[in-house]
Amino acid sequence: MILAEHPGLGTYRLYCAADAPLLFTENETNHERLSGGPNASPYVKDGIGRHVVGGESGAVNPERAGTKAAVHHVLTVPAGGEVTVRVRLAAGEAGPDPLGSGFDEVLRRRRAEADAFYAELTPADLGRDEAMVLRQALSGLLWSKQYYHFDVETWLAEHGADPWTRTGQRNHGWFDLTADDVLLMPDKWEYPWFAAWDLAFHAVALSVVDLDLAKHQIEVLLGDRYLHAGGQVPAYEWAFGDVNPPVQAWAARFVNSLDRRLDGRSDLDFVERVFQKLLVNFTWWVNRKDPEGRNVFQGGFLGLDNIGVFDRSAELPTGGTLDQADGTAWMAFYAQTMLQMAAELSDRAPAYEDLAVRFAMAFLRISAATDRVGDLKEEMWDEADGFFYDVLRLPGGDATRLRARSLVGLLPLCATTVFTPRADESQARLFNRVRAFADRHPDLAAGMSAADRPGVAGRRMLSLLDERKLRRLLARMLDENEFLGPYGIRSLSRHHAEHPYTFHVAGREYKVAYQPAESDSRMFGGNSNWRGPVWFPVNVLLIRALLHLYAFYGDDFTVECPTGSGNRMTLFEVSREISDRLVRTFLRGRDGRRPVYGGQRVFQEDPHWRDLIQFHEYFHGDNGAGLGAAHQTGWTSLVAVLMIVYGRLSATDF
Repeated sequence: MILAEHPGLGTYRLYCAADAPLLFTENETNHERLSGGPNASPYVKDGIGRHVVGGESGAVNPERAGTKAAVHHVLTVPAGGEVTVRVRLAAGEAGPDPLGSGFDEVLRRRRAEADAFYAELTPADLGRDEAMVLRQALSGLLWSKQYYHFDVETWLAEHGADPWTRTGQRNHGWFDLTADDVLLMPDKWEYPWFAAWDLAFHAVALSVVDLDLAKHQIEVLLGDRYLHAGGQVPAYEWAFGDVNPPVQAWAARFVNSLDRRLDGRSDLDFVERVFQKLLVNFTWWVNRKDPEGRNVFQGGFLGLDNIGVFDRSAELPTGGTLDQADGTAWMAFYAQTMLQMAAELSDRAPAYEDLAVRFAMAFLRISAATDRVGDLKEEMWDEADGFFYDVLRLPGGDATRLRARSLVGLLPLCATTVFTPRADESQARLFNRVRAFADRHPDLAAGMSAADRPGVAGRRMLSLLDERKLRRLLARMLDENEFLGPYGIRSLSRHHAEHPYTFHVAGREYKVAYQPAESDSRMFGGNSNWRGPVWFPVNVLLIRALLHLYAFYGDDFTVECPTGSGNRMTLFEVSREISDRLVRTFLRGRDGRRPVYGGQRVFQEDPHWRDLIQFHEYFHGDNGAGLGAAHQTGWTSLVAVLMIVYGRLSATDF
């Protein structure tokens, strides 16, 4: 038995087989090995590995005490056989026979409880293979919970930052950030840290199994121990000051809507807490990422690992600035969601009505800025191509579009939100105030025909796309020679495989070419993986937009899917088609193979491995093979949400 005692956590015991040696070290870095500095103890955290792998008997503490411990099982497993290891962690005593007959009964009960839990979540018409994928996606997400502690001020002091200015180290402007929470990691093994926009998608998937923890994951980065004094949400541990897409508001809305369906009422306390913090963050975006007040945003790489022509997190080689179609779309979406939240809160406190009007005004301004009618030089919408592009604004006042067709140009589709009408005085007053603002400034509503008329069932919609633009953009997105891949929407158009986009500056060529797997670009530390692969989070937001558009336009609005096929679909059917392609990534096909495993024979054929699903970071744009972190169940667990939604809802239900 290993005894663990802690003043706050209490006493725990880890029971194990009597013939298994116990190994102890201190949980401290081996500074001597890493930097040549002295160690505080001869027994450091890599000592267990050195003892087991390298046979260094002196690497572990012979007194059998320390802050890190392990049970060393040496096993001989016969070919085709199995060996069982029993361990038990207990708070307090576990009885006279902790590994005996009661051990089997506990395992049996827990297994039955888990089976019942996932059976209740699984739509009745899912097949065995689909149900298994859903269960493993959600259980992998739950497994990614980890305690995360990071006192930045202490870390800066330990790493030689100036004690008064705290400069000289990364994250020096975040000295007051103190992490001390259970968080969902992107990948507890390979990426054991939080990432802001990852965490928002984690919360969305988590909400179908643990609403309370999902709410905590949304609120935690907005709290006083994380949110910067200026209002910025920390991105991730190695560069808190990087900018991630602002998806926390949408995640909060999603989680609260599910809570409302289950509980019969909205958790307005949660909505209000989140809204107040996001109000500060929205203001940070407006002040810092739209410095000229043009309602066009310059967020940097925005999580897309430099999908563009240039390194968007660095100085432009041309000088000048970059008006980003994706950054502007994210802010339009942000404004829509904040408008929804403020409108809901106005039922509790009428003062929120004023903020709802402000966010409606913000959206209208951003919408007009994305398509400056008559300003062919600066508008992001390209009429000839039927697509949105980043606009490079040069120091001399000239401007040009960077015509690389990527998710940057599809993200304006995500800024689509339907508002369900309510027959009450407060909503009528809110609508009239917004309508009056639009009437005073008709140029702001130009190109937004959907905002001027009700849709199906009297619904109203805010979108960056009128019907004409929507059809043109969908024709690109649903073209299998461009974005629509066999396993989801690609991050870069396949058109650029044969026709790379090139841009010349001072004798140097910058190029964007379609690469369905890993990128060969060295931008962003060689991590430019948005040049063709399929990423689940953005696919899910595109699906969400299609569902909102369907709620507005209904069954009379159809498009070709795939483009050029002659097959007409409603937007609900299009959304389901994209979902089906994403889900197929993990399912065994008629040939018995799972696309996610590509050419890996062990995972495709070995009966011990072929049903153990890995939820990768991203996926090959043409064959669906898993890429990046092999266990990043985090946002890829969204596949479970898709399976639940389309397994339970028909178009009529929706």
